[in-house]
Amino acid sequence: MPKQDLTPPLSGLRVLDVSRMLAGPFCTALLADLGAEVIKVEAPGRGDDARHFAPFQGGESAYFMLINRGKKSVTLNLKDPRGLSAFNRLAETVDVVVENFRPGVAARLGVGYESLRGINPRLIYASISGFGQDGPLSQRPAYDIIAQAMSGLMSMTGAPDGPLTRVGESYGDLCAGLFASWGILAALQGRAKTGRGQHLDIAMTDSLFSMMVTALSLQLYGDEPPRRIGNRHPMSAPYDAYPAEDGHIIIASANDTIFARFSRAIGRPELASDPRFDSESRRAANEPVLRDIIAGWTGARSVAEAVAALDAAGVPAAPVLSVAEAVASEHVRTRGLLAAARHPVAGEIRLVRQPVQFSGAPRQDPAPAPTLGQHTDELLGDLLGADAVGTLRRDGVI
Repeated sequence: MPKQDLTPPLSGLRVLDVSRMLAGPFCTALLADLGAEVIKVEAPGRGDDARHFAPFQGGESAYFMLINRGKKSVTLNLKDPRGLSAFNRLAETVDVVVENFRPGVAARLGVGYESLRGINPRLIYASISGFGQDGPLSQRPAYDIIAQAMSGLMSMTGAPDGPLTRVGESYGDLCAGLFASWGILAALQGRAKTGRGQHLDIAMTDSLFSMMVTALSLQLYGDEPPRRIGNRHPMSAPYDAYPAEDGHIIIASANDTIFARFSRAIGRPELASDPRFDSESRRAANEPVLRDIIAGWTGARSVAEAVAALDAAGVPAAPVLSVAEAVASEHVRTRGLLAAARHPVAGEIRLVRQPVQFSGAPRQDPAPAPTLGQHTDELLGDLLGADAVGTLRRDGVI
């Protein structure tokens, strides 16, 4: 059996993180999870706004700790020339810079791509914004709910007879952060061939739009545009949440073979040959009738009973878990999705591991998020010297 390589795959990669809140920090957390050294640059005093989001443990924001795990924190006032000079010294030493200012702000601060590529031509520079670095909407501020609205995602999320709604997590930010990390790794591969860095432009709205495969297939090629249909699938049935005695059950039948097994499992084998339900398209067209039949079966059983019966028949089914139930589930425990860490202020905390498991090395436990400026002396002292760092601290630059 080959010996395991215990070196994390991104060990040796150095990242300068000028981002805040969610999209950029999520991107850099994923890089830190895999061994990159991520240096988070924050303003003296307040730091990242995410540090002030409830709930708190030991005075530290849980939200901040979850998405800034494994990083180092340096405080720098970039509006002071000495702070900018120190930042540039750091930028000379890194492979990647990540920022999520509104387009143009980084350049005005003196930390834009054009400025930094002059001192580090191999730099991979990732800019995350709501609508991209150019285009008619580039200067508009954007939060997740705006990206969900402008991508088209929100228009088709919700019950058909109810109001539209945002997806229940900040997926505009998270998808942009995920695409940014993917783009950074691709750009690093390109740099290995050419020796040159590049500027990556990642937009939250673009990221959501590009992931709407089902909706865009209907819009671009179908007879009818996508619309709100609740938990249903627009092209498959049954594929929805159904009421049980003590909760809800998800049933997902994606082809005729599964539907035949489902029909037998609920004691109605004739449904598979019923002309209303004998094909995917006819089941979707007659979904309201089929829903009533299924709800009659699930409603007479507990969630556990219904799931067990469908599992035994080879029909994809699941209970709808609360977040608390998911956290406590055997799946989350066995897959090691949560890890313990010790924070210097908050004490014992739980963090979420990145989900990809690499066969060549054991999973690394994530390190805790840094306190504000925790690594300023360590990182700037190496570059500027202890006396210079002391002067910067005395003058409020750090």
